[in-house]
Amino acid sequence: MADKTDAPTQMLIQSNKAEQMRVLSRDGDRIGHVHSYMLHKRSGRTAYAILSIGGFLGMGKAFYPLPFKLLDYDPVADDYRVTIDRRLLEGGPSWANNAPVFDQAYADRVASYYGVEREDLSLG
Repeated sequence: MADKTDAPTQMLIQSNKAEQMRVLSRDGDRIGHVHSYMLHKRSGRTAYAILSIGGFLGMGKAFYPLPFKLLDYDPVADDYRVTIDRRLLEGGPSWANNAPVFDQAYADRVASYYGVEREDLSLG
């Protein structure tokens, strides 16, 4: 199997390959990786990246929903850079064991915390 650094950078990624996408701070320090993406069912647009941060041997991991617009893609390094301060991210909404129901109320809480535009999750 080809190493990530040997493979050419491509602009599409399979959702089951998300855990291979590193996430770095604005300063280039490794924060974690993308655990999954939250896709808007109607538009197909990626609304959130769920970041996996911390942990050792599968224990102590925390998951942080980050509005996708707060990530910048670096095509040379083939990773994401968080555009906000790491401390702000680590103080944000998160969970360790049981993911919350990602309904409108939770999406509004995430948007409010990061000061981004509200994501409309209505069916209409």
